[in-house]
Amino acid sequence: MLFILSPAKRIISSEYGNASRSHSQPDLVLHAAKLVSLLKSYSPNQLSDLLKVSDQLAVLNAGRYAEWSVDHSPENSRQAIFSYDGDVYRGLNPQTFDDLQLDYAQRHVRVLSGLYGILRPLDLIQPYRLEMGTRMPNPCGNSLYAFWRSLITNGIQKEFERQGTSVLVNLASDEYARAIDPKRLDASLVTPLFQEWHGGKWKIIPIHAKRARGLMARYAIINRIDNVEMLKAFDSEGYAYDQASSDAGNWVFRRR
Repeated sequence: MLFILSPAKRIISSEYGNASRSHSQPDLVLHAAKLVSLLKSYSPNQLSDLLKVSDQLAVLNAGRYAEWSVDHSPENSRQAIFSYDGDVYRGLNPQTFDDLQLDYAQRHVRVLSGLYGILRPLDLIQPYRLEMGTRMPNPCGNSLYAFWRSLITNGIQKEFERQGTSVLVNLASDEYARAIDPKRLDASLVTPLFQEWHGGKWKIIPIHAKRARGLMARYAIINRIDNVEMLKAFDSEGYAYDQASSDAGNWVFRRR
């Protein structure tokens, strides 16, 4: 079983000290280098338009790409799971994981990335800003989906074959989940949906859903889930599985 997560826009980069001494190298770093080579040709003004960010953030990321190196080490990089700072990762709270929990995460969790394609939690990454939905011309087409979809899908399929597993739990946003072609995977796909009672009806509230995705990944890691059915017992922060609203591919978890 594999869980996929989205990254966060904000990356912690004030220091490169790692919360764990264990680390690994991104499998697709040479493909990331191709994108960085293209990004280095953009001026800050062009980056602002491409990334849809402020001038200040455009200048910051122009500097990041100028300094980006294909050689990743603890001196210039930080592990992905400890680098991202957003609602998902606040729910995940990886700083509290022990070595056994980090080992489970390394084997069962993957983070999709606009720059790195697919990452294991302990893969080293350098600071960047590049969302998967960015319309960026590249040798494969006019979007990052064109650049990454086959590479990510093939990578996940190989991981299924290596582990002998056949379930993909989609805890990523729609933007990132679209980077996978499920028709080319020899696996079943389960997408948990997190709903709140709001305004007299059940709704997905994005800020809460993001945190809940991190909470579910945390639940799986702490309990070392090895059977997808065990996820139906997820009850963090008041959520409960609602069988009547669920189907084979979409599992609904609700809280009032």
